[in-house]
Amino acid sequence: MEWVETTGRTVADALDAALDTLGVDEDEAEYEVLEEGRGGFLGRREARIRARVRPISREKPGEKRRRSRRGRDGAPAERAAKATPATAGNGGRGRGTGGQRSRPRRRPAGERTPRTGGSSGGRGPRKEPTMEETVSEVSVEEQANEAETFTRGLVDAFGAPAQVATIIDEEGGVLVDVTGTDLGLLVGPGGATLQAIEELVRTVVQRRTEGHGTRINVDVSGYRARRREALARFAEELASKVRESGRDQALEPMPPADRKVVHDTIADLEGVTTVSEGEEPRRRVVVRPA
Repeated sequence: MEWVETTGRTVADALDAALDTLGVDEDEAEYEVLEEGRGGFLGRREARIRARVRPISREKPGEKRRRSRRGRDGAPAERAAKATPATAGNGGRGRGTGGQRSRPRRRPAGERTPRTGGSSGGRGPRKEPTMEETVSEVSVEEQANEAETFTRGLVDAFGAPAQVATIIDEEGGVLVDVTGTDLGLLVGPGGATLQAIEELVRTVVQRRTEGHGTRINVDVSGYRARRREALARFAEELASKVRESGRDQALEPMPPADRKVVHDTIADLEGVTTVSEGEEPRRRVVVRPA
């Protein structure tokens, strides 16, 4: 996913604009602050950020862990010996005059060698592994299987005769597609039940990946596709009214994915523009004359 740049009075406003552009929630995106918003003698300067949908690593499970262990030792086996306490204690100078290796101090009889961090062989204090070193990446395919299994269990709990399949898109996102007949119970009024199911599926997968999972969407009987088409038609009709009346028109609060549909539709029309106002979950799109 490519980066998008957005601006706003504050960093939070710029981030909201970026999330609308990307059509995702904040936990599915990453961003960098390019410029803080601040007031000045010549006027206020807007905050500017760049953001994108959080990319997903294609590494197989265990690859990062193996590389981390290698990096934690500092080098391959033949080089690791240079990092022992015998050389580390004098700032890395492991040799005396004449190119001879300095001798370790002889300990009096009966004196015990101190243990360092529970390690053996004089390797020095043991470094605690970081989160990045202990958590291996979970492949997109495994996440898709996890999402499909959990969704199938939910569908069975509803007693709905449906089929569940997963589709991985070009950007590494996962679509859990539920198909069948009489599945209105899984959609709910205005898609509320479907939205709740989607959040549950995302939570299950993110727990396994320590919050580093891919984007996951759930659709039931093509409901989201039909909603996108209906939103696009409604946005076009609303744009015509705004051009004729010259007055702003606000839509009902909607999630980021739906706001993105409206923004994208209006962007292709002349004489109108859009902004988002309010805070989640009451954030809405306002269509204005350009």
